[in-house]
Amino acid sequence: MLDSFSFFNIIEQFIIGYFLTINTVYLALVVGALIYVRKQMLHPSVVKADALFKTELFKSISILVPAYNEADNIVESVESLLKLEYPEYHIIVVNDGSTDDTLQRLIEHFNLTETDIYFEEQIEHEQIRTIYRSPDTAMLTVIDKKNGGKADALNAGINIADTDLVCSIDADSILEQNVLKKLIQTFIEHKNTIAAGGVVRVINGCEIENREIDKIHVPKNFWARLQSAEYIRAFLFGRVGWDYFKSLLIVSGAFGIFDRQAVIKVGGYLTNTVGEDIELIVRLHSYHLRNNEDYQIRFLPEPICWTEVPTDYKSLRNQRNRWHRGLADSLWRHKYMLFNPSYKHIGMFVMPFFLIFELLGPIVNILSYIYLIVVISLPTYFNLTFILLFLAVSIIYGMVLSLIAILAEEIVFKTYDDFKDIAILSLFSFLENLGYRQIHAWWQFKGLIDFFKGKKSWGKMVRKGFKE
Repeated sequence: MLDSFSFFNIIEQFIIGYFLTINTVYLALVVGALIYVRKQMLHPSVVKADALFKTELFKSISILVPAYNEADNIVESVESLLKLEYPEYHIIVVNDGSTDDTLQRLIEHFNLTETDIYFEEQIEHEQIRTIYRSPDTAMLTVIDKKNGGKADALNAGINIADTDLVCSIDADSILEQNVLKKLIQTFIEHKNTIAAGGVVRVINGCEIENREIDKIHVPKNFWARLQSAEYIRAFLFGRVGWDYFKSLLIVSGAFGIFDRQAVIKVGGYLTNTVGEDIELIVRLHSYHLRNNEDYQIRFLPEPICWTEVPTDYKSLRNQRNRWHRGLADSLWRHKYMLFNPSYKHIGMFVMPFFLIFELLGPIVNILSYIYLIVVISLPTYFNLTFILLFLAVSIIYGMVLSLIAILAEEIVFKTYDDFKDIAILSLFSFLENLGYRQIHAWWQFKGLIDFFKGKKSWGKMVRKGFKE
């Protein structure tokens, strides 16, 4: 039988090994991302994209904007989309049964009139009430439909779109003007690309003029500052790193481009999940690997989408709870891929990593901190070595990685002009690991419990809208 000290020792070895493993994987992602970003900087994508467009090799694209009660942002969002630099694109706003004046603001601002459009319903969705077009803005279509959720709204937009590609963005997002030129390049150069995502940044705190971002600043709100640091690490070095290892499992629902026929082939977005973005990507992986079809799902570090993030505790908690329920739902639906060699590295490494370290990570995090408190409070078993190692691999290691992400992002892309903004982000890269990450683990743990309870709601989100 194990004595108490041996039992404690086994637990401590597991905890140290767990945090060391996950942070080492993150370090590998950072290294991979740095190699990739350096390669990208040596071959500017916009220059290559402009050359490709002169040969008329570009693909047509429809930008899908699902909108539910987005009256504060919707006009500004659409106006910014109308200024994108791209030879041929269409904007399809899907009013998903809003109860505010989202639709009325669109009708009045863009002088919309009812029209009839024939389309083939290749993906099921809730009933479309009316389709609107503008005599002044031919590239804009507005769909008014019965409420069915974001995924259902996107499916309606995919059916009506008559283009090679579809781009899904949130109604509270603004795209940089050359973003399509940058991101579309991978679809032109690599014919087997079926999906691609780009970097998402926090718009809170930025100065907006004529519906474009004029000056970039960090937010003034405490919660938004934490998310600014979090987004830089997660997108620039998390997803770029996964892309480097050809293992991308998530294309953000805030901004992603897809081959329209590939999405139709797998049945569109699922409407009975709160994680429609990750679920679609996993299903695309599953379909193409199962059928031995050549494909790529890419993430590029340059394209930037600016989005409004929650600024109050409750909204942020609800969002992260939903994200974790979405991850749990996707892994459960596609559990047949786990440790299945038929699905290659996605089934053998990527999905097990997301299961063990991303989905179940909050449980290990919470239990580890409880154990740390127990160890500290026991005079007969005060293990200073364990305490120092735990702090090193779970907190200090994370701080260093976050700071590397902030500084490298600024060196490569020079997003922020003001040194004060860089200093604030650097500070919050430390604060993110002290308190916020632990609270975040609790939100995720509650999300996991809610998943097992069968909770499907999105949770209330408070929007403040873009400010000129």
